[in-house]
Amino acid sequence: MQDFSQEFMSAIGLILSGDSDLWEIVLLSLRVSLLAVVIAALIGMPLGAALAVARFPGRRAVVILLNALMGLPPVVVGLLVYLCLSRSGPLGVLQLLYTPTAMIIAQVVLVTPIITALTRQTIETLDAEYAEQLRSLGISRLASVPTLLWDARLALLTAFLAGFGRAIAEVGAVIMVGGNINHVTRVMTTTIALETSKGNLALALALGAILIFIAVTVTAVVSLLAPQERASEMRHA
Repeated sequence: MQDFSQEFMSAIGLILSGDSDLWEIVLLSLRVSLLAVVIAALIGMPLGAALAVARFPGRRAVVILLNALMGLPPVVVGLLVYLCLSRSGPLGVLQLLYTPTAMIIAQVVLVTPIITALTRQTIETLDAEYAEQLRSLGISRLASVPTLLWDARLALLTAFLAGFGRAIAEVGAVIMVGGNINHVTRVMTTTIALETSKGNLALALALGAILIFIAVTVTAVVSLLAPQERASEMRHA
């Protein structure tokens, strides 16, 4: 118990002292995850909205597949990205393996289905409400996508934050394609796993505390946005 108390106090000291190694890891984690989620949102939101308003044969199968992809095992994603980026892979010539870019690619693959599926659900509900009005104005289904995306911006922000929470907590895929290289690809989750196995609990606890703080902050923001979203829906009703 005494040792744990000392490790805990050391962890607090690392955070408060502005330890350079600690904050380098935190900033890299935030940079990788934020960039990955922005890219995933740029892909997933228009795609999800288009899928919500489009009507075509096999649409239900596509929706089912998209929902299934939300549960992609991270290690499988890591393996697939690793195979693509390895020297013998189709993208090996780019030499991206064991770089932050490889980690961003893995997180984009993981997060895009989540954002796409959540966007589809949101826009589909909104389209059912406004479809008749939009059609009466001569706006086609696909042309209505930008309008629906803008009107659903609060709900889509929660989808963005959900994707960020998934990305920042990821360990399996990023360690496979990033390699957990010190000062290069070492992020919070991979460092926690490594330092715990080495017995360096102070650094692991410090990073764990910061990761929990980020997760709680994201959850709080989503919770605060939810009432505003419901109020907006009531005004439209």
